[in-house]
Amino acid sequence: MGGSDQWGNIVAGTDLIRRLEGKQAYGMTFPLVMTADGRKMGKTEKGAVWLSPERTSPYDYYQYWINTDDRDVRRFMGLFTFLPMEEVETYGRLEGAEIRKAKEVLAFEATKIVHGEEEAEKARTASRAVFGNGEKRRQVIEDGRGSIPTTTIPQKELEKGIAAFRLFEATSLCGSGSEARRLIEQGGGYLNNQRVERFDYLVTMDDFSNGNEILLRAGKKKYHRIKIS
Repeated sequence: MGGSDQWGNIVAGTDLIRRLEGKQAYGMTFPLVMTADGRKMGKTEKGAVWLSPERTSPYDYYQYWINTDDRDVRRFMGLFTFLPMEEVETYGRLEGAEIRKAKEVLAFEATKIVHGEEEAEKARTASRAVFGNGEKRRQVIEDGRGSIPTTTIPQKELEKGIAAFRLFEATSLCGSGSEARRLIEQGGGYLNNQRVERFDYLVTMDDFSNGNEILLRAGKKKYHRIKIS
């Protein structure tokens, strides 16, 4: 049994059984779950979405669901949560800015099933904070952002200064140094919600003036926290 894209492998398997065992075997395929834009479910620009927290953190898992295409929200609620269908239909009727509420419910319920309610709460709190206003962002630092992906850097390295594009690469916000340079040059790199103007801007201890951490952002939705050790 497998997804419809595995039909060739399944047929090869039934043929192997016939040749080795002299017996009949049967194959069954299931339709792939596709997103509204035609992509295979569970794939992102960063690769596959994993259930293991070691491969996809609860925060990143939550972010995957909350960034669902508007056209997929109702269908994915029905497929990937245990919410009553009457409730799913109610959320499915939301439009415009209101659909954000439905996405938040989808993200929370899907994360709760895989990682538990406590981790889902943490992910929701962190997500609301980093996407909220400046006051909410400051609140997150005070409350702790354990759900946001975090990298710790020795203070000695920051005293010398680290080029901004190197930090975006080291935190996996970008896949390579060249990708990080392009991101910053095109205006998509942020440090503490301020656009980074130069890819070789040196991040030093002075940038940690609000505490022992800073928040990097790539584009509109990818965040990473850096702490001092």
